[in-house]
This record gives sequence, C-alpha cells and structure tokens, in this order.
Amino acid sequence: MHSEKMLSRKDDGVGWMIFNNPERHNAISLEMWEAALAIMADFSADPAVRVMVVTGAGGKAFASGADISKFKDERQEAEAVAHYQATTQKAYSALQRMAIPTIAMIRGYCIGGGTAAAVCCDLSVCTENAKFGVPAAKLGLGYGLNRAQPLVDLVGPAYAKEMFFTGRQFDAREAEKMGLVNRVVADDALESTIDEMTRTIAANAPLTVRCAKLVVGEALKDVAERDIGATERAVAACFASADYREGQAAFMEKRKPKFIGA
Repeated sequence: MHSEKMLSRKDDGVGWMIFNNPERHNAISLEMWEAALAIMADFSADPAVRVMVVTGAGGKAFASGADISKFKDERQEAEAVAHYQATTQKAYSALQRMAIPTIAMIRGYCIGGGTAAAVCCDLSVCTENAKFGVPAAKLGLGYGLNRAQPLVDLVGPAYAKEMFFTGRQFDAREAEKMGLVNRVVADDALESTIDEMTRTIAANAPLTVRCAKLVVGEALKDVAERDIGATERAVAACFASADYREGQAAFMEKRKPKFIGA
C-alpha cells in the first residue's frame, strides 16, 4: 500500500509516519504524498492509534521540500501541476484534520514542503541543528491561501512574510522564538522527549484529547464558521463515557487510570 520512500509503524498507541528519502534529504515526491494519504487513512481508522509522529529518516533532515528532480515529470505541464497541487493539498489537509494529536519530530533540514508539513502538525519538537525555510521565492513557486494560512496562523503575518519574502533558512532558536516549534532539544534528547510526550498523550483519555483538539481548531475559525454543535457533542461524549467514570474512580483510589477511548 505504501511507497518504499514512506514508512509507517504502530507502537504502543503511537503511529509513526516517516519520510524515507535520505539520499535527497527526504525530499518529497508525488508518490510519497500519495503514500502519506494512505498511511494517515490507516491510522485514522485504527482506534488503537492515539497519537501520530511525523519524522524523517537518515538523521539529517525532516524533509527538504519537494523533490525537484521530479519537477520535469510532476510539475511541468499545467495538468500535471494541477494534479500535484491537488494531491499535496489533500495530504496537508488530511494531516491538519487528523482527529488524534500529531507531533513533528524534526532533526536537520525542514524546508519548503517539510516546513508546511510540520506546520500542519499540532506540536513540533526539533533539535538544535534544525533549519527551517520556505524558499518558494527562490524557485518561482506560488503559495496559495490554503498553503499559507497554517503558517500565518502559527507564527503571525510578520514572521510569515519574512519567511516568504526572504526565502532564507531560520535556525532552531529563531523558530522557537517565532512559535514555529514548541521545543528545541539537544540532538541526543530528541527521541526521549518524543517518547515522553507520546506516552503521556497516549495514556490520557482519548475522547478528552480529541475534544480538546477539536475545540482549539474551532476557536481558530471566524465566529460565523465555528461548528459549536460539534464541540458541544464532543464535550457531552466525554461526560457520558466510561473513561469519565474511570478517571473519577482512579482519582479517588489514587491509582493510574486505564482509559479505553469509550
């Protein structure tokens, strides 16, 4: 089902999606985006997966953007460009709309489409050697509203404009300052940090975590576009759940709760 350049695995409630093109710093081709859609659909359909981590293979890059070596085939003629844009937008949208929390685990280069993918995740943790950038202005590419909006929402218009206008690379501390990442850690602490975050999230009440993600997402929308009904149903589902009763019982009994997501 998946391209050999996109890997996935499931481990103790965590779904891993891995860009696997290290010889090109995990540059992303159309085939890889199509495989990513299949991976995310699989995770979404599996109630055992409570959090997803997105990362890159090889230790030198999260993802370095679009695979320019494929441009002649994938992004030359108008029809091919339209298909490429539609597929990549579908992948970014799928990543944003995952009901479970998503974490970008970033080491090294996170450029162009890599930055766009990381921005679509709920949380991002990077190493001190991480580099971020949107070099569209250096390649003559256009960024539409759908692609730009998540970045603007995350870092604000001033930083987004600087990234778009200059096309330069930003280091990890700059990324942290602008809010592009949640945390910067030492290279040898990345795995343990992600492990702690995923274990914590996976152990919490799934309905509550999903409700929180939904509510925050709706809060970011214009008031007229918010689905208040969906948020109220999500809250009601939490209070009606077995997990709510389990949480109370565990608290009173001074033990760790065992949530089942129902």
